[in-house]
Amino acid sequence: MAMPIKVIEEFMNKRISMLMKDSRILEGTLIGFDEYMNLIIDDTEEKMNDSVRKLGVVIVRGNNILRIASK
Repeated sequence: MAMPIKVIEEFMNKRISMLMKDSRILEGTLIGFDEYMNLIIDDTEEKMNDSVRKLGVVIVRGNNILRIASK
């Protein structure tokens, strides 16, 4: 089984989708991360219910993420 950090490394500079604990979906390009799986995402869009909001560059705390997938 791959270690989580190794999986995150494979997503670098790629579009990802993240399901957050509060049911929001964030999509954007992964441009950085740390050992705690805090992520730096560029061109981020927040999708909640039927609305989409452009956020730009965001830092996402790792313990708020339920699932990460490549787009």
